[in-house]
Amino acid sequence: SFLAPVTPGASENISVDAELYEVKYTAAPCVYIESEFHDVAIVAKWIIEHVEDIAEAICKGICDYFGVSYKAPAAAKAVATPAPAANTIYRVQVGAYSVKANANAKVLNVISQAGLGADCVSGGEIEASLKAGFPAESIVYAGVGKSDWEIKLGLEKGIFCFNVESVAELEVINEIATAMDKTARVCLRINPNVGAHTHAKITTGLAENKFGIAMSDMYDAIDRAEKMAHISFLGLHFHIGSQILDMTDFVALCNRINELQDAMEQKHIKIDNINVGGGLGIDYNNPNRVPIPDFKSFFDTYARHLKLREGQKLHFELGRAVVAQMGSLITRVLYVKQGTAKKFAIVDAGMTDLIRPALYQAYHKIENISSDKPCDTYDVVGPICESSDVFAKAVDLNAVSRGDLFALRSAGAYGEIMASQYNCRRLPEGYITEDFNR
Repeated sequence: SFLAPVTPGASENISVDAELYEVKYTAAPCVYIESEFHDVAIVAKWIIEHVEDIAEAICKGICDYFGVSYKAPAAAKAVATPAPAANTIYRVQVGAYSVKANANAKVLNVISQAGLGADCVSGGEIEASLKAGFPAESIVYAGVGKSDWEIKLGLEKGIFCFNVESVAELEVINEIATAMDKTARVCLRINPNVGAHTHAKITTGLAENKFGIAMSDMYDAIDRAEKMAHISFLGLHFHIGSQILDMTDFVALCNRINELQDAMEQKHIKIDNINVGGGLGIDYNNPNRVPIPDFKSFFDTYARHLKLREGQKLHFELGRAVVAQMGSLITRVLYVKQGTAKKFAIVDAGMTDLIRPALYQAYHKIENISSDKPCDTYDVVGPICESSDVFAKAVDLNAVSRGDLFALRSAGAYGEIMASQYNCRRLPEGYITEDFNR
């Protein structure tokens, strides 16, 4: 089996205060291969036919949204000058790519070259981002459980900031920075107690979740941060969850931030940076028909509802929306088994390669890319010794034979990165589509 994520490497850097939208974009698809595979030519042909078209479509879609004429990847740079709203007085920056979505070295290198920063949640992700070419000053470090060595690493490398999730963490960062004679730049992650219409395991903005500082503790945390000699307080960070398709969730976040900003102004607290995280979802049901996430509605929501103050910078941290739709898990059929009441297509990939269906009951569209025979109904299952190692039940596929290749679509995010060696299986290895074209 092998994983085939592809990212367009697109980024959007908008500088409204200069009355100019500057959009940088590239198209560089990439693929991950997990184990020995003899029919590389077949797979390469499928990837090139399907994935590169989607990569180009995403680039075109983003460029259309920002009013930029699409050019071939070799000419991957464009500038457009739509007239901004008359009352637009702030700067918007797409600050970072959420590395946890996909940390393959080749993917990170493409994204770093496209101009995005890196949103990291571990010291290992910081190291991977630096190695991939992200400048230290473009890296932010979040996460509720930063260990001492990870904090020291961030300070040594001079990352842009720490997104701090508790007063206890703030105190430790200050202690370590003092011992190192460094100044730690921080944003405070605030839990806005805003729900999201998404899976319960990937919502992060409710009071019951482990993430962020409670709103009732926000003023005390800001006061403490501003009094610490080795802390530089930069702003506030929010993130309400992942795979969000209902824009009213983001409207609710905007409203909550507006309320907090109004209250802080009454206390003469100035905030330079507002980070709203990411969360934009993709269409797992229709990866061919809807390959481009709804960036337009996402950014329009913040443009219409978030009331930024003069000089404030707005940061986004998108992960899934950048890489998910560009990936597929390609797996070979080992056996077709006739059960008492159903047929099983047993494949060589399992929950060790793509855990989302087992972990979240997540849906991934499955295609038999080797067959054009009439459809039949199958349960698609893996080889792992767990009853939960099931990719889909009662799915209609073109008639399946041993050796057929399946594509499990939309696996570019939280696929390879969440792979494990349970049952002593091998981890995926990575290739980019250029490797197939050599």
